[in-house]
Amino acid sequence: MLELLEKAVMTAIGVAAITQKKGEELAAEMRDKYKMSEEEGKLFVDRIQSIASESREKVREMAETEVRKVVDRLGLVSREEFDLLAKRVEELESRQVG
Repeated sequence: MLELLEKAVMTAIGVAAITQKKGEELAAEMRDKYKMSEEEGKLFVDRIQSIASESREKVREMAETEVRKVVDRLGLVSREEFDLLAKRVEELESRQVG
């Protein structure tokens, strides 16, 4: 039953947006409504926070992947590539001067 409630709650409130305070408020409400023990409430909050953290990380990774695709598609260079090219130009210029 707890698992089913978790899924319903996560759908209703949006996993990535839950905060510690909101999770605790939700757990208190769940304890009152569904007669959960203090320990069950704590486990519920911990589980929601864990899921939210995992979801944020997945969203971040997906965003980074999409940004890389756009950068590649546009033909832009990364900061690292730019710095390497700048260093190479400096080396070539110093050889010509000396």
